[in-house]
Amino acid sequence: MPHPRYRRYIKQIVPFPIMWLIFGFVFAFVEYGILGPNTNMYPATGNPYNFGGGLLVVAVSSLVIGSLQGWIEVVWLRRRFDRRALWVKIVLKTIFYMGFSIFFLSLVTLINGLMNQQGGGWEAVMADFKRFANSFAFWSVMLYAAMALNFALFFSEINQYVGDGVLYNFLFGKYHRPRTEIRIFMFLDMKASTTIAESLGHSKYFELLKDYYADMTNPILETAGEIYQYVGDEIVVSWPSKVGVKDNNCIRCFEKISRRISIKTDKYLEAYGLVPEFKAGYHIGEVTTGEIGIIKKDIIYTGDVLNTAARIQSECNAYNASALISGALLKELQKENPISITEIGKLTLRGKRAPIRLHSVVF
Repeated sequence: MPHPRYRRYIKQIVPFPIMWLIFGFVFAFVEYGILGPNTNMYPATGNPYNFGGGLLVVAVSSLVIGSLQGWIEVVWLRRRFDRRALWVKIVLKTIFYMGFSIFFLSLVTLINGLMNQQGGGWEAVMADFKRFANSFAFWSVMLYAAMALNFALFFSEINQYVGDGVLYNFLFGKYHRPRTEIRIFMFLDMKASTTIAESLGHSKYFELLKDYYADMTNPILETAGEIYQYVGDEIVVSWPSKVGVKDNNCIRCFEKISRRISIKTDKYLEAYGLVPEFKAGYHIGEVTTGEIGIIKKDIIYTGDVLNTAARIQSECNAYNASALISGALLKELQKENPISITEIGKLTLRGKRAPIRLHSVVF
C-alpha cells in the first residue's frame, strides 16, 4: 500500500485528468457537430480533419495534460503560493499554465498533423501547423483550454479551503442523509496558550498558530488523520475506527507531531522565544455525520464521543500527562504493536454521570 501522504497526492491529482477528459470530449463532439460527418478538413485552416483520430488524440492528450497539471499543482506549485490570496493564485498560475498549454497544444497539433497527413512529409506538417498557429482557431482552442485549466484550478483550490474530501462529500451527497459511523477523535490543545498569547500579542500569536498547525500537517497526513476543526489553539483530528486503529495511527500521530515540533525547536525559539507544548485527549465511539446549515453548509459530527474526548483532554494537566486515552480506545488499539501506558483508573468527568477508565500514554 502507498504511504498515506502519497495516497493523498493521488486523490488530489486524479480529478485533474478527469476534468480535462470531460472538457476534451465536449470540445471534440461539439467540433464534430459543427463540422459534420462528411468533413475531411478544417474550413478555417484547410488542415486535414478526422473525427476518430482526433477523438483519440483528444482523449490521450487530455489525460496527459491533466495528469501533468495535477502533478505540478499538487506536488510542486501549490506550496509556493500558500500565502497568496485566492485571486492572485488563480491569475499567476493561469499565466504559468497557459505557457505550458501553448507548448503542449502545439505538440499535439504536430502529432495530429503527422497522423492525418496524406503526403508531403514533415514540411507539409509544419506548413499546416504554422497556418493553424496563425489562425483564430488556434487561439479559440487556447481560450477553451484556459477555461478547462481554470476550472480545474478553482476546483482544486476550493477543495483545499473546505478540506480534503469535504467537497466530494457535498457533490455526491454522501452525508445528505445523516449516517452513523464509529470514529476516533483526538482533541489536541496548546499548553499555556493564554499566557503565550498575552506575552506575544495577538498578531505574533497568530503567526505562531500558523506555523504550529503547518508543522502538524505532515504527521496528520502520514497517519491518515482527517482535520475536523481548528478551534483557536485547539485542533480536532478524526479517524474512521479501522484507519485510526491500524498500526495505532491515532497514537503515532501525536508522536510524529511531537517529533516534528522538536526538530523545529530552533525555528520556534528564534521566531517566538518559546517552543509550543501540547496535550491531547482521545476517545472512540459512535457519531452521527451529516450536512447542516442553510446560509453556510457544513458537515459535522454529533455524539457523546466528542464531548468525552474534549473532557479527557482537559484532564491532562491534572495528571501531568501529554496524552490521555479512554479504556474503550485502548481495547481497540492493535495488540501486536502495543503502546506504553500508565493506568489512571476510573474517573467521572465533568458533566458526565458514568465513570470512564483513563490511561496516560507514555512516549
